[in-house]
Amino acid sequence: MVKNVHRLVDPARLKATLNELLVIDPARTAIVAVDMHRGHLDPAVATEPVPADACRRVVARTRALLDLARERRMPVIHVVLRYRRHPEPALERLAAPFKRAVDLARQRLLGERSSLRDHNVEGSVQTQIMPELGPVEGDLVIDNKKRLSAFYGTDLEILLRVLKIDTVVVVGVNTNTCVLCTAFEAANRDLTTVVISDCVTSLYGDDLHAAALENIARCFGWVLSLEEFRAKVEAAAPAAAARV
Repeated sequence: MVKNVHRLVDPARLKATLNELLVIDPARTAIVAVDMHRGHLDPAVATEPVPADACRRVVARTRALLDLARERRMPVIHVVLRYRRHPEPALERLAAPFKRAVDLARQRLLGERSSLRDHNVEGSVQTQIMPELGPVEGDLVIDNKKRLSAFYGTDLEILLRVLKIDTVVVVGVNTNTCVLCTAFEAANRDLTTVVISDCVTSLYGDDLHAAALENIARCFGWVLSLEEFRAKVEAAAPAAAARV
């Protein structure tokens, strides 16, 4: 009896081949920066903080990415988590059963400084986008994200449609939650989905960060370094010039 043995492809070869096939048209590409706010990335005030060294790296690399995008006239869309103030503390935040259970168990998902109840309440400094990243004139801001996906309950899909975008470059925090969920949602809408590995991080640990990137790259999207993405954009320049 012959057994049906399922053979996995070589992941490195798969990713290399797919990366060669990816073409970036800046005119149809937007950067979606997810939760790059002080609540995660400013160690002085963060309520769900990324490690300080990761903050510095991600902010610096994302600044370089956004400078490139603005130079090439790619829309920059900041999507920020923000909860309403309400007499019942953390009404929106703790509506999710898992988060409510964590709170009831008096546990902390992210270490001693994390705070489920105080994270990104409207009007707080935590909801402010990191000043190094914007917004600058011409950037677009969506500030009513409530759950993991940057699409769910926001007008991101409408905005991408009116901008005639077919390629979404996702960056931000956390790689394994909001970035991953947003990337899934982009792929579900048949958008070319790219994540920049230099410009994402996770406060849940390097293992989940790496697993999320591998999941994206092997299943439904592209994971590029900043320099790989820059090369794709520069390769598109001659073609764009020829169309003028």
